[in-house]
Amino acid sequence: MTQYVQETEGILVRVQPSFSLARSALDEGRYVFSYRVELENNGPESGQLLFRHWYIHDSAGEDTEVEGEGVVGEQPCILPGDQHRYESFCVLSTPVGSMRGHYTFERSDGRRFVVDIPEFRLQGPHTPVDLGASGPASRELMH
Repeated sequence: MTQYVQETEGILVRVQPSFSLARSALDEGRYVFSYRVELENNGPESGQLLFRHWYIHDSAGEDTEVEGEGVVGEQPCILPGDQHRYESFCVLSTPVGSMRGHYTFERSDGRRFVVDIPEFRLQGPHTPVDLGASGPASRELMH
C-alpha cells in the first residue's frame, strides 16, 4: 500500500489510505475509503493537535471541506519522540478522489502552527480496460 509522508515543524505525518469494499455500496455510488494517520513528533518541543481541516475531492468534481476539533474525538498532546495513530474514513460518490489538509497544533508556550497533511489519492475498484480499444493510449495501459 502507498504511504504519503510530509513533515512540518518537526511533526511528521504519514497517511496510508485504503478502499473498503465491505463498507461500500458500488451499485448505489457509495465508495468508502479508510485512512490511517501516524503523527510523529521529531522536534524538541511537545505539540497538541487542536483542529483538523480536510479538503476532499472526487473525480466528479465535487469538493468538500471538513473541519473540526481534534481527530476522532481526541486532541492528543505528542511529546518529543512520541507518536499518535488514528484511523478514520470518508465516503465518495466516485471510485477515485483525493484528500489533503492540515492540522493546527499548539506548543506549550501557546504558539500555534499549521502542520500540512500531504495530498493522497483515493482509488477504488478498477474499471476493466477495454481490450478492443486501439491507438497508443490503449497500448500504454496494457504494458
